[in-house]
Amino acid sequence: MPMILFAFVVRTRDGLPFSASTDFAHNTELQERKQQLRKMSKALGCFPERGTVKGQDLNIYFVSSEGVSYMAVCHRGLSVAKAFCFLEDLCWAFKACFDNTAVNVAARPYPFLEFDSTIQKLKQQYNQIGGGPALEITLAEVQEDLKRHPPKVLTVEELELTNGLANGHIEQGPGSGQNVRLEPVTPAGILSLVLNIVCASLNLIRGVHLIEYTFQDDYDSLWSVVAFLLAFVCCLCQCHLYLFHSSWKRSQSASLLGVLVLCNSFLFGLRNVWQLLFHTSVACLATGLTLSRKFVVFIFLSSESSELCLGVFAFDPGNLSQCPSSV
Repeated sequence: MPMILFAFVVRTRDGLPFSASTDFAHNTELQERKQQLRKMSKALGCFPERGTVKGQDLNIYFVSSEGVSYMAVCHRGLSVAKAFCFLEDLCWAFKACFDNTAVNVAARPYPFLEFDSTIQKLKQQYNQIGGGPALEITLAEVQEDLKRHPPKVLTVEELELTNGLANGHIEQGPGSGQNVRLEPVTPAGILSLVLNIVCASLNLIRGVHLIEYTFQDDYDSLWSVVAFLLAFVCCLCQCHLYLFHSSWKRSQSASLLGVLVLCNSFLFGLRNVWQLLFHTSVACLATGLTLSRKFVVFIFLSSESSELCLGVFAFDPGNLSQCPSSV
């Protein structure tokens, strides 16, 4: 059985795949490891420059260098030194073929698909009995480097944690080594956004229609037009405030709610009681959900050139003192 089963080259900053080896194996664990590997590629900036993910029979090894990450799925019987030696050889081969400019300007997936032939040759070299380093690096050098700087061993739980939430606005937390983002949008939040958009549309339509009569009636309905258009703007602002964090969220939410209540009160007569109740209820719902949406804090263990996600904490945006300031 070959020791090196799959190799993958991606751009570190965004996980754009550059090239991958061709394999025809239908091993279930191999497919799972390849799936994990592709998920990892989207969050390589949160991982150390060099690491290992242990599996049952197959392990994942990865190395990042100069904006490019080299990843491989190997059988557990392959020594760690030999696995990283393969990745170092792969790194040397890739740098010999493509410069930093080509790496940075690449926009579509697999722009260097022809590099697959080089990957296949290296795999064959290492999978042969007694096979080993093929290019600039030697096994002894890698073993010595691994003793000085051992790779970080990651668990599947740490992988899932680091891949984490994809939703919400990200900003740097008050302490180093933290990423802060809002909780995912809930079903109630989606309902609130839809209702707010409906209210905004109704306000805009009524306001535009009323403008026509305003010009005919000597501007008697001018303030009603202003109220409709102001309510339209406030509804859109409520949507934005729910989706994105603001340090003035409490005061802004209260102000928007107050303006919407005043606008709808002013429009009494142009709207019946049930319409006013609907618009006011939607505004109150949006305000409540905006104020109750919490932060999720990702805590990272930082070294000179790498980070490892250690945990997730939730806290109220209105009480920043709950946010952990250090690991």
